[in-house]
Amino acid sequence: MTHPGVIGVRTAMVLAAGLGLRMRPLTQTVPKPLLAVGGETILDQALDRLVEAGVERAVVNTHWLPEKIERHLKTRTNPHIEISREDDLLETGGGVTKALPLLGDDPFFVVNADIVWRNGPQPALRRLTHAWRDNDMDALLMMASIVRSTGYDGDGDFMMDSVGRLTRRPERMIAPFVFSGVQIVHPRLFAEAPSGPFSMNVLYAQAEEAERLYGIAHDGDWYHVGTPDGIDQADAEILENEGARVRLLF
Repeated sequence: MTHPGVIGVRTAMVLAAGLGLRMRPLTQTVPKPLLAVGGETILDQALDRLVEAGVERAVVNTHWLPEKIERHLKTRTNPHIEISREDDLLETGGGVTKALPLLGDDPFFVVNADIVWRNGPQPALRRLTHAWRDNDMDALLMMASIVRSTGYDGDGDFMMDSVGRLTRRPERMIAPFVFSGVQIVHPRLFAEAPSGPFSMNVLYAQAEEAERLYGIAHDGDWYHVGTPDGIDQADAEILENEGARVRLLF
């Protein structure tokens, strides 16, 4: 428990292959990662934060309207981007597994391209790298408090103990944290991954059983943008908050 954290995570996987069905009609012609929230596409916000954290190379998977995402990404020079196109949708776990040959042997970020967050006092991705303990962890998830999450009305995902170890929410109970869609994982997490489409939840369950699933609480804003109404709500709150910060500067 005293092992140093990862000094720098240089590689990331951005999950951008989802169908965005709950976002219809917005996603009939525009893939969800290219929808704008707070004046910038969801995908670019994720990539910008990865660059701020020192990521040099990002693998982005595509499936729904892949040409639009791939054309959009050609305008970026940082980070270096590689595409993992999925002819058949592989879900979160299958998508990362397919891209493993592009991700290397060291721990890497995985970020969902359908969520939006704002940093707290310290950049969230840097907090993750500082909390990583390679000898103890296979996955480190950034957890959002359900009482500080805009647009989320579920019962939470995980319980977290005093050292950050995660356990799945028991049935008929409310958990204080929801998975934010931001994490660090080690390639060894996928050692017994099934073939074909599957959810990352399968691997979280294995890591939880081995007591190698951990989390840290996000200390900034997090927005659940699963529907058009969710985007409107996040848009309004982000623009209001950023306007308030500008007013404070003057």
